Amino acid sequence: MTSKAEKARRDKATMPKDVTPHLGFFDRMASRVASFTARAWFFSICVATIIIWAPSVVLFDLSTWQLIINTTTTIVTFLLVALLQNTETRANDAVQQKLNAIADALAELMEASHRDSEEMQEQVRQLRKAVGLEDEESA
Repeated sequence: MTSKAEKARRDKATMPKDVTPHLGFFDRMASRVASFTARAWFFSICVATIIIWAPSVVLFDLSTWQLIINTTTTIVTFLLVALLQNTETRANDAVQQKLNAIADALAELMEASHRDSEEMQEQVRQLRKAVGLEDEESA
């Protein structure tokens, strides 16, 4: 069930002036990690790690040698997926809020300029119904 607050939010798009720039600690950290891992030199560090690890087979027995890289990459992948998913979700939410604000403003403009046209009024109703639609249809 949707709450009154969710329905109000869906009925009226969030405008940029209503959005707070404050991010929590986890969100700030996730953004920094996403920025850090998106750089070419992070990829270079990953390649250098493999280049250093590969010849180390002479230092360890085969199972230990494989265990080192498998454990390291699994841990890094596990943590990065969680952090990058947070960043992606916030970015998608921001884009959706912008689209909702555009749709809401366009509906107001259409309504103000074509009050007498029934066809235009139906388009305005459909556009207003689209604001917040992502809350009902998203996975």
